[in-house]
Order: sequence, then structure tokens, then C-alpha cells
Amino acid sequence: MPLVIGHRGSPGYLPEHSRSSYLLAISAGVDAVEPDVVPSRDGVLVVRHENEIGATTDISVRPEFADRRTTKVVDGERMTGWFIEDLTWDELRTLRCRERIPALRPDSAAHDDTEPLLRLRDVLDIARAGGVGVVLEIKHAASFARLGFDMAALVEAELREAGWMDAVDALVIESFEPLVLARLRERGIRVPLIQLVDRDGAPWDLRARDGAEAVTYASMLTARGLDALAAEVDGLSVDKGLLWDIPELAREAKARGLTVFAYTCRPENAFLLPTYRLPGGDAAFGDYRREWAVLREAELDGVFVDHPDLGVEFFRP
Repeated sequence: MPLVIGHRGSPGYLPEHSRSSYLLAISAGVDAVEPDVVPSRDGVLVVRHENEIGATTDISVRPEFADRRTTKVVDGERMTGWFIEDLTWDELRTLRCRERIPALRPDSAAHDDTEPLLRLRDVLDIARAGGVGVVLEIKHAASFARLGFDMAALVEAELREAGWMDAVDALVIESFEPLVLARLRERGIRVPLIQLVDRDGAPWDLRARDGAEAVTYASMLTARGLDALAAEVDGLSVDKGLLWDIPELAREAKARGLTVFAYTCRPENAFLLPTYRLPGGDAAFGDYRREWAVLREAELDGVFVDHPDLGVEFFRP
């Protein structure tokens, strides 16, 4: 049976990365929870999916932060909003979490503005108290490096202080960017490292290097690419659609000693592959069980879920 991982907690029910979202995932019986981390201006690792926080916090209605709204380019994308690296942790801790997709998840949005943001340390403590593991994702490492933040150093320092440095059975670290994973290994991190792989595109940190040979996510999944990954990391975590695009992918990766995770199991039509959508609109649940059955048959090592109760029920029959 695969590990069932509460993706940002339980965002199918409560705003992502909030304390109650993580606690709900743990109470549902997940094996691990997944926080994403980005740094505050003063180097505190904050749990947010991205560094632009206009949609997932109440900062847009906080007049004291109106002058912080700005435009930046993040991983090649021009964005306007409020950026976490422009605020200290003392400022960020006054903000409240909001539902990312309220039109699809209005019940979750009903809990907007009720809970503060969390630090990585908070989630590590919640996980330890709840007896579950942590799958930690490092976000935008190359973009933050250009701003003077060494994400590998910040993560190492936090894990060391929290007593998680050698938690090889309880912690996994993942990123879409290979270079930050390599730097973690160089810094003596012993926990499993996982390369995230998207369905298209390329890792931003490699794409941004002048004169470097093009490395795309697709190239990582060739025989040569999988051989290279097996020499550098402990596993890969793939967009679930890749298991339809490349039916032999999980088998080939596992044959090389790589663990294989897949993201993200969500029951709403909006997130299902077209074959499994049912009438009722984007927010309605589709034939998610039939889609998830393909993932179960692939004998994966882990799956990320937005609705932990449904994930536990399905993947642990």
C-alpha cells in the first residue's frame, strides 16, 4: 500500500497550510503531511505554496500592507501582488489563511481569516506530536538564491534546530529543482531526497543556467534520465498524468531503486483526467475512484491527497 500524504494538510476541507488543515489530515489517518516552504525577509521558513500570498492570506485587505504590493518575475513569470520575502515573520504572523480556490471549495472558504500562518517549525512539531511523517517541498530555490536566500542552508539549520536532521524514517525532502537537492546532499542531509517531475517544461534552476545542456522533465523520464536520477536522488514524485502517458514509468523507476510518488489525488471534476469527469460542473466529484484505481495498480510508494479521509479509505482497503 502506498503512503497516504496529506497534501498541504486537508485542503479539500480547510484552507491549505493552516493548523486545523494539518490536524484534520492527521486525524484522518495519513502517514505524512506535506508543507511547502518559502522564506520571510528575515529568513524564517514559512509554510506557503508560493511566495506571492495575495490569494491565500488576508493581506489584500490589510491597509498596513497596501504599500508592499509590487510586481516581480518569479521563475520567469511576471506576477503582481504581495511577496513573502518582503515581510518579516513578525509581520507575517499577523496574517490569516484563506482558501486558494473558493469557487470550487466554498465550504473551506467559510473558514477564511480564522487561522494564522505557520512556520516550518510549527508543522514539524504538529507532525511529531501526531506521530506522522513530513514530506517537505522546497519552493523557488533558484529565484530565492538571486535574492540572497540559500534555501539549502535555511532548511538544514531548521531541521538541525528542530531535531529532524537524521529523521530518515519520518522525513522526505522534495523539489522541482535538482540543484537545491544536490546542495542538501552536500550539506550532509541524510533523509531521502525526491525529484519532483512535472508533465511538461523544465526545472527552472537548470533552464536558467547559461550554456547548460537542456534538461527537461521529459528527459528525466527516459532510460538515460532515470539512470541519472538514480545516481543523484532517492526517488521521484510525478504528475499523476505521467502514469497514463508512460504506463511503464513506475516499473522502470522502481527497477532502478527509485521510490515513486504521484501527485495529486483530488476528487473534483476540475482536477480529474478528462476520462473520469462526470456531469455536475467543476466542483462536483467525478469518477475519482476509477482514476485512483490506476494509481493503486501502479504500486506506487506514495500518493498526495487533498481529501485525506477519501485517500485513506481508498488506498487502504
